[in-house]
Amino acid sequence: MHSAALILSIDTATTCGGVCLFRGGVVLASVPTAAQMSHSNTLLRDINEMLKATGVAVADIDLFAVARGPGSFTGLRIGIATIKALAATLGRPCVGISTLHAIASAAGPSSATASLIPAGRGELFSQLLSVSSAGDVSEIDDPVHQPAQKIINKYSDKAELIWAGPGAHAQQVLLGEAARRAGYNLSALPKDEQGWKLAPIPANLSIEIAALAIRQSEVNAAELRALYVRPSDPELKNVSN
Repeated sequence: MHSAALILSIDTATTCGGVCLFRGGVVLASVPTAAQMSHSNTLLRDINEMLKATGVAVADIDLFAVARGPGSFTGLRIGIATIKALAATLGRPCVGISTLHAIASAAGPSSATASLIPAGRGELFSQLLSVSSAGDVSEIDDPVHQPAQKIINKYSDKAELIWAGPGAHAQQVLLGEAARRAGYNLSALPKDEQGWKLAPIPANLSIEIAALAIRQSEVNAAELRALYVRPSDPELKNVSN
């Protein structure tokens, strides 16, 4: 997709999501997720209000982009279903962006960023990534779903590391304890101190979704798939039974 494409992007996978209208590296408009509100109640309203405010018709959109997971199962299904419906109706391409990639991108350039999303019961979705100065995100390991302490222990040998995402903030106490045991500092970005750094939670992750969409291969609506990383609770219950 050409960099001048008009992109509508959404993130319903996290609490730092929202919608964004993006073209040529410029955010034309964005609406963050309303606190404590369900995406099912606000998503279409937010898209409509954003388009209305910018004078853009939905038929003008060249590319639809969405966080494809991991994250909230309900949120993912709402977001992906919405983007698939819009793309299919208008005959436009779409792109699914890893939520973990978007979180790392929002934290800025880094040789190692641990992206973390809460998965419930003290567990996290996580992945170790690097981000170039040009904004390219590369995978160092695969996305996983594990207890928070296990993930923190896995990366404790890295003296220089950015911890990013709502999962990192939810586990800030454990991160601080692990840093002290390893002899590291845990400081907030953008401090220049060596050691571990905690990135701020993005105000609206759909902005990063749009920026990364230009770098990804397009698919049609039927090919767009979620990245769940783990089975849903009903699926896990069926397996155990």
